[in-house]
Amino acid sequence: MTTLSERILGAPAGSYVDCRVDRCYVHDGTGVLTLEAYQAMQAERIARRDRTYVLFDHIVPANNSVTAGLQAELRRFARDRGLPFTDVGEGICHQVMGEGIVLPGEIVVGADSHTCTLGAFGAFATGVGATDMAAIWADGGTWFRVPETIAIFLSGSLKEPAEAKDLALTYVSRLSMDGATYKALEFVGDGVQSLSMESRMTLSNLAVETGAKAGLFYADGTTCAYLGDYGHSVSPQVPDESSYPQRLEIDISDIVPVVAVPPRVDTVRPVGDLAGLPLDQVFVGTCTNGRYGDLERFARIVRGKKVRVRTLVAPASRRVLARASATGVLSWLIEAGCTILPPGCGPCLGAHQGVLGEGEVCLSTANRNFRNRMGVGGEIYLASPATAAASALAGALAVPEVPR
Repeated sequence: MTTLSERILGAPAGSYVDCRVDRCYVHDGTGVLTLEAYQAMQAERIARRDRTYVLFDHIVPANNSVTAGLQAELRRFARDRGLPFTDVGEGICHQVMGEGIVLPGEIVVGADSHTCTLGAFGAFATGVGATDMAAIWADGGTWFRVPETIAIFLSGSLKEPAEAKDLALTYVSRLSMDGATYKALEFVGDGVQSLSMESRMTLSNLAVETGAKAGLFYADGTTCAYLGDYGHSVSPQVPDESSYPQRLEIDISDIVPVVAVPPRVDTVRPVGDLAGLPLDQVFVGTCTNGRYGDLERFARIVRGKKVRVRTLVAPASRRVLARASATGVLSWLIEAGCTILPPGCGPCLGAHQGVLGEGEVCLSTANRNFRNRMGVGGEIYLASPATAAASALAGALAVPEVPR
């Protein structure tokens, strides 16, 4: 048998391969470091200018003059070299790349650990450091050790109010935060058919939280239809008959709303066990759960009501924001008392737009709850948009109700 990673990288697990990179990208944070390394190499060219993306998302608009100066230099470099570039408000790099850019079978490398999100499209997508990215800029390729694969066999379908985020946190808790180090997660089984592209992106996004190199879905009819809306005609990827060395089986019909307890993503408990925990902030967004469907589900729960805690909502991209505006979702959020942030990462990395104070507690739809991530002394609980909505209305951690 050949796994999807082996098929794309062209060699069996354990092999070392030199690969031409189909698409590479940086954001405003890692791009600054990549540019510094690239200049230190005294490189004279960008090997594949049309496939080298610079996407501003992490600290935009800039939070101080130092950040602004660094961003200005990177902005000038991208424009002078003719690189595909998105500026303030266009959205999170992984989301933008997932809006009709990344295609099945591609090798995609980003200077950010959550590049694995794009494995949802049947691509081998993974993150690297700034020095490796600078070398990719100059050469157009890189090397990998082909990872072994853990198959996550999914059966059944989600039952409301459980969501893809609950499933993602559940598989992270079962594998642990280092249980898949330098392996690829391959999501297979009949249960995959019931998952939307947005849900698949959420599941692939959290692969790195187990230590995995990548998290992949085979491109199928859902993938082809999604990419067809962006003008692409692609073919499904048919899995080989497989006997995986390691497998995890999950009946997703059994998934319930859960929460990851700080400071670990794999410390997961049913929301009901912690119901009533007071909150200071609710944050909805990020590359995990800032897509239109996430905002729409959150908005339907809070529609016609008022949140009881400061609630920040950051659309993952301008496209998401525009759709939320056109459908009325944005109005529902504003009327409920939510604060809408520019498309981007927002307070996820603790740089601005929602930093926590000492002792404050935030319920977030993001992917990490490490100590001090969103502010020194603050605590972060991770949950789904539905749980976030119910909790924002209660002012405390709350179990979402089954929609009527």
